[in-house]
Amino acid sequence: MIKKIILTAFSAIALVGLTACNKLDVIGDQSIKSFDAVLNEVGDNVNEDTSFGGWSLEAPDGAVRFVWSQDFSKTTTYDAYLELDAQPFIDAGLDTSKLSDGILVGDKLILGTDFGSDALSYNGEITPLASYKKIVELYRNNITYHMALDHFGVDLKNGNMLEWAKDMTTNDKDIVFVLNPEVFINAGVDPNNVEGWVFAKVPTMDEKGNDIEVDKLLKPFDFEGNDK
Repeated sequence: MIKKIILTAFSAIALVGLTACNKLDVIGDQSIKSFDAVLNEVGDNVNEDTSFGGWSLEAPDGAVRFVWSQDFSKTTTYDAYLELDAQPFIDAGLDTSKLSDGILVGDKLILGTDFGSDALSYNGEITPLASYKKIVELYRNNITYHMALDHFGVDLKNGNMLEWAKDMTTNDKDIVFVLNPEVFINAGVDPNNVEGWVFAKVPTMDEKGNDIEVDKLLKPFDFEGNDK
């Protein structure tokens, strides 16, 4: 009887703790609100990708897309990825034979991650935002906050990601497609000569919380202006 009471009390404490953690997920919650604002702002640039089984958010210049799944159990290679036009990288010296298998697909470059194999169920309509919420719900570690730029993001691993402004009214970079240039540099690309992309040192933090700078290829957009 005493053991049962102890277990019941422990379960109640654990439930309260879990509820508190969920309420304290400010980054997850705020990322949903800000991503919803981005989806509303880009409008027709967000579409269903039926061949993949998910959604795509296309850059205003049409040179790159962020694609994410409606159901992780049905997508194969990646659950979320960036799809880029390969030609600007080829023009900057890319030797496609030096790329790992699966990066070059036709005239596109694909960089992404596999979250898992969960079969997703939805309460209500399946929408781009609802599918993003599933990433937050099931794979919270893939949602980031970049303090230096006041951006939320989806981590696509290996230094690649999509970032967007926490508040588009105060940020001059509403969305940013972010690439780790290393794989391209190793394949012959001059990162300073990739048309439409900016090669830059980006301030961030390492795993220990130390301030560092890392090399990135960036494609930023401000919806009230144009690409930066």
